Amino acid sequence: MTLFDYLIPFALALGLLILVHELGHYLVARWCGVKVLRFSIGFGKPLLVRTAGRDRTEWALAAFPLGGYVKMLDEREGPVEAGELHRSFNRQSVYRRFAIVAAGPIANFLLAIALYWGLSVAGTDELLARVALSDTPAIAQAAGVRDGDLVVAVDEEAVRSWQELRWVLLRHALDNRAVVLRVRTLEDVDAFRRLDLSTVAIDDGNTDLIARIGLAPWRPQIAPVIGRIAAGSAAERAGMQSGDRVTAIAGTPIQSWAELVSRVREAPGRALAFELERGGRMLVVDVTPEFVEQDGARIGRIGVGVAEPAPGGLAMFGEVRYGVVEGLSRAISQTWDTSVLSLKMIGRMLTGEVSWKNLSGPVTIADYAGQTAQLGWTHYLKFIALISISLGVLNLLPIPVLDGGHLLYYTVEIIKGGPIPERIMEIGQQIGLALLVMLMAFAFYNDINRLISG
Repeated sequence: MTLFDYLIPFALALGLLILVHELGHYLVARWCGVKVLRFSIGFGKPLLVRTAGRDRTEWALAAFPLGGYVKMLDEREGPVEAGELHRSFNRQSVYRRFAIVAAGPIANFLLAIALYWGLSVAGTDELLARVALSDTPAIAQAAGVRDGDLVVAVDEEAVRSWQELRWVLLRHALDNRAVVLRVRTLEDVDAFRRLDLSTVAIDDGNTDLIARIGLAPWRPQIAPVIGRIAAGSAAERAGMQSGDRVTAIAGTPIQSWAELVSRVREAPGRALAFELERGGRMLVVDVTPEFVEQDGARIGRIGVGVAEPAPGGLAMFGEVRYGVVEGLSRAISQTWDTSVLSLKMIGRMLTGEVSWKNLSGPVTIADYAGQTAQLGWTHYLKFIALISISLGVLNLLPIPVLDGGHLLYYTVEIIKGGPIPERIMEIGQQIGLALLVMLMAFAFYNDINRLISG
C-alpha cells in the first residue's frame, strides 16, 4: 500500500465527519433563526471560499483540516446592526443556544446509526465467531474452550460474528467478571464454557484484549494442493501442474498450505525438492523460488495459488443480515453501547486503570482508514461509524473549547438563572485549550511510538 492508499480514505472519512458535525450546528442555527456568517471545513487561512444564500453565508475550505466551525452572528465578536440583533447567537434563549451547540455531536451519533442500520439491512459477510486457542491460551484453556468452538452467545446475548464477540467480551472485561459462552463444537454439540474475565486488565495499548484472553480466529487447515499456476512462474518452469498435492519439501513433510507457503517464503533463490502426488503417482521436481520484495524484506515465491476447497467443509464467513426494524434497534443499541464504552475507557484512563497508550491520534486513524478501505466498503463504513461516535463523545466532554464545555456553561446558566461571567469563561477557554493541546500531543506521541515499535 502507498501513502495515498491511507491518506485518501482518511481525508474522505474526516471530511464527511466534519461536514456532518458542522451541518448539525448549521441546520439547527438556521431553524432557530440565527444568521450564519461562515461554514468552514478546516481552520486557518481559507483556501477556497464560495458565498451563497440569502444571508450571503461563506462556505470555506481552510488550510488545517483537523476540524471545522460554523461562525454565527454574535455581538461578542463584532458590532451587529440593530435590525439583525434578533438573529444574533448571543441574543437567543439559553435553550436555543444549548440546542445549536448540542446538534453537532448529535449529528455524529445519527450518522453512525444510519450507517450501522444500512449495513445491518443490506447484510455483510462477516468472519464467524469460531475460535481457536492462541499462543497464550491460559484463560480460554481454563474455561475448557476447544479449537473450532463456534460461540453463539455470551451470557445469553446472541453473537453472530467475530467482531460482535470481540465487542461483547471487551464490554464484560471492563466489568471484571466471569461470563458464560454458549458454543457449538466441531461435533455439532451445544456446550457451555465459563470464561473468567476478572483477571484481565485492560491496561495494555499494544496487545489485543481477545489475544490476552487466549482466543484467536479459527482457521481450517487447507490442504497443500496446487490450484492456479501463474504463466512463466518458477512452478510452471519446473513442470508443476494444477491438482498436484505437495507431500514434502526438501525432505520435510508438508501437512497444510500454510506450511508450504512458509517453506517457500524463507528460501528465495534456493532450489527446493518438491515431492508431489499426481494421479496416484509420486514424483519429485526441483523448484527455485523467485526473489520478491515485500515490506522491505526479500521472500520467495513460486507463482501458485491454492486449490478450491472441497464443498461441505466448515465455513469461515457467513452473511449477517437483519430486518428493517431489528436493524434500526441494533444500530441504536450499538451506537449507545459504543458511546458508553468510550466514556468508561476515558474514565479508566483518568483513574490509571487503563493505559494512556490506548489513546490514538490522526496517524493511527489514517492507518485504520487505509486498512479498512482495502478490506472493502462495508469495513470502511463501519470504521467511519465508529470514528463518528468517538467524535461525538469527544465533543461532549465538559472541556471548555469543545461543545461539551459550552453545554456545561449553559447548564450552569439554566440552574443559576443567569449567564456565567465573561472572565470565568475566558479562563475556562484557556484551560480547555491547554488540555486539548496536551491530549493531542499525547495522541501524536502514541502514534509515533506505534510506528517506531511496529
